Amino acid sequence: MRIPGVIVTTTALAAVLTACSGTTPAATDTLTVRNCGKDTAFPAPAQRMFVNDGNLISMVLALGAQDQVVAVSSVQRDAGTLRAHYGADVVDGLNSVAPEYPSRETVLAQRPDVMVAGWNYGYDEASNLTPASLAKDGIAAYVLTESCRQEDGAAARGTVEPWTALRTDLTDLGAITGRTDRAAEVTADLDRRLAALEAAPKPTTAPTVFLFDSGTDTVYSSGKFGAPQAILEAAGARNILDDVADTWTKVSWERVVSADPDAIMFVDYPGQTYEQKVELLRTKPGINNLRAVRDARFLNLPYALWTSGPLNVDAAEQIRKQLEQWNLVPASDITPEADDAIR
Repeated sequence: MRIPGVIVTTTALAAVLTACSGTTPAATDTLTVRNCGKDTAFPAPAQRMFVNDGNLISMVLALGAQDQVVAVSSVQRDAGTLRAHYGADVVDGLNSVAPEYPSRETVLAQRPDVMVAGWNYGYDEASNLTPASLAKDGIAAYVLTESCRQEDGAAARGTVEPWTALRTDLTDLGAITGRTDRAAEVTADLDRRLAALEAAPKPTTAPTVFLFDSGTDTVYSSGKFGAPQAILEAAGARNILDDVADTWTKVSWERVVSADPDAIMFVDYPGQTYEQKVELLRTKPGINNLRAVRDARFLNLPYALWTSGPLNVDAAEQIRKQLEQWNLVPASDITPEADDAIR
């Protein structure tokens, strides 16, 4: 059995092979995963994972590895969405130890063998919670591939095409948890649904979309290396920031005005409600004259659907149908498997 990106040590191979039968064997050794360009050793399989953020939690739940999670953090804002997709019993059974990003002390107190997070998804030099600092305490750190840093010295993120980044994480975490078969099933389902979206009728010109995460004097959105870029393209739209070489990033309001997007999508995120964002758009000079604002072409989706994770394809399906309802793309046979819009 070949596991892409994963080097399995001789004694650990038996553990991974046993996992293919659906059981969860005890860790016997380590496996090496190439993560963000660096080889990292993980227990085979992990038994006490600490997972931060709704999108990374969704990856672990999609793999059925919740019993190998000792603690989670930053789950509250996505709890409802995760319950709808993975079951209330599963989500409510998770040990939530921090409402937002955890401190280093909070992580260490749970005695994890693996932490699953990302740069700006929990890992942060300012709090001394980094893969390097965790390694000193014997904790293997997995980094969300979408958050891998570029090699320009500026710590800009995004080195891998977003769908490829997601497949990589699902495959890697499948190996780390000893659930390679389930990882293959999840990625196959992802590919099937993406193929259906790709086959859907295309407009002559793709409608333009601006993704509004949060904003005041500037606005936080996502460039060409983030999951939203891939989501919007799969839905048949174009991200107005597809020339920005970063994942999540700040841009000026003038940039939004010059693009005059056909529609505006929102990341439902604490600190600024959907109603507050809409009010800002409708009262800000210049922005209030945009086509999307005048016609109220708004769609608000949860954070876990926009950040890199298995629910990204659900976002793409739901955006596609909304674009069809606005007559911005042709009608299709796409039927979303969920309705996560927050109204």
